[in-house]
Amino acid sequence: MKQHLWISGKFKETESYKALKSPYSGEVIAEVALASPSDVKSAIDAADQAREIIAEMPAHKRAEILENVVAIMKDEKEVCANIIALEASKPINAARGEVDRTIMTYTFAAQEARKLYGETIPMDAAPGGEGRVAYTVREPLGIIGAITPFNFPMNLVAHKVGPAIAAGNTVVLKPASQTPMSAYKIADIFHRAGLPDGALNVITGSGATVGDVLVADDRISMITFTGSPAVGKQIRENAGLKRVTLELGSNSAVVVDEYADVEKIVPRIAAGAFAFQGQVCISVQRIYVHESLYKSFAERFVEEAKKLKIGDPLNEETDISAMISKGDTERAHSWIESAVNNGAELALGGKAEDNTLLPTVLLNVDKSEKISCEEAFAPVVHINSFSSFEEALALVNDSNYGLQAGVFTNDVNKAFKAAKELHVGGVMVNDFPTFRVDHMPYGGVKMSGMGREGIKYAVEEMTEMKLISFKID
Repeated sequence: MKQHLWISGKFKETESYKALKSPYSGEVIAEVALASPSDVKSAIDAADQAREIIAEMPAHKRAEILENVVAIMKDEKEVCANIIALEASKPINAARGEVDRTIMTYTFAAQEARKLYGETIPMDAAPGGEGRVAYTVREPLGIIGAITPFNFPMNLVAHKVGPAIAAGNTVVLKPASQTPMSAYKIADIFHRAGLPDGALNVITGSGATVGDVLVADDRISMITFTGSPAVGKQIRENAGLKRVTLELGSNSAVVVDEYADVEKIVPRIAAGAFAFQGQVCISVQRIYVHESLYKSFAERFVEEAKKLKIGDPLNEETDISAMISKGDTERAHSWIESAVNNGAELALGGKAEDNTLLPTVLLNVDKSEKISCEEAFAPVVHINSFSSFEEALALVNDSNYGLQAGVFTNDVNKAFKAAKELHVGGVMVNDFPTFRVDHMPYGGVKMSGMGREGIKYAVEEMTEMKLISFKID
């Protein structure tokens, strides 16, 4: 089948198409449109024409459209999950979990559409402010340029499209090249849910081509991007006065303090390390375990990792399937080899079968190794020991990234110490850093990005505050 662009409520053919292949089987899923700069301009034109329609639409109507999206997705949950599993090679049960989260994300967006609150300002709190009544309102920015990654092709789209529509903006969406079908499915669902033509446009093609046009066009009010630090930095440097939100990944760490219940926490941490082949921004990558528990923890962790089943993403029993590309598999494998060659112990895995990297556990990895200090985005985790809690916190902070971190401890003073001293966007006490529910503020510091997602917080990013002041005679 040929998948055309989605512009102004209808499909638009382009001059060129590219074969989209399954990362697992290599079979062609579809021929996907490659947008030219003029196609991107057409999508922005459509969003611009729909801008006033959406901005003037009553909040209850925008909420109703989002509620319709939720209802349709509930009816077509299995279809959506199969699309994700096929194009992203995400195990089907994990794909179903993503669809459930996407439904919840749009549910939150529908609620937020009805809660664009302002506030009254006590003007007489300052000399000269007497005799005035003032209040604030939130107004949509205009057109949101949204660029999304492959790893959550429906839910991370929802985290950009949902709040944008809730706030009264229009959207030009550029999904990841490997997972465009999920985005086109969402566009179809919004169309059936009653969203006006042009309010959501989907364009696929070269990231550089599409991204450059979005960033350069003055009609785009905001760029919201999830992806690599290199691209995020380029967007930030070229965005001018556009508002920018960046979610750029991490090498998330877990601290396991002495007296932690190893039997209880190992399955949880292993799930955070290997879910969707470790291709999660907050996937557990670094584990720092108190020296008194180190040996027992490492042994138990390897046992847990051995239970994971490798195979076809459409198989109900599969836990680990193919990585998103052969290049990513080779990159991660080379990082593993480098660590081992420089003294790390390979406790499990370290091999690739076709495009599937086996779950890998490394011990005592030097912090300068890429598998530790860079974002692995692969089913690879390393376990190192520490002697003092302060040392463990320093190890976590010794990173260019800072998205989320997890700390397992029974000492409330240490928990508060970690909460205060860890330089990350979110500290999960007695849980793994991979924890996320879709209404919480989510984002990082340092190279992990800027701005916050989570529907309420994204709506704030996607609106402008206006002050209205009345002078009463």
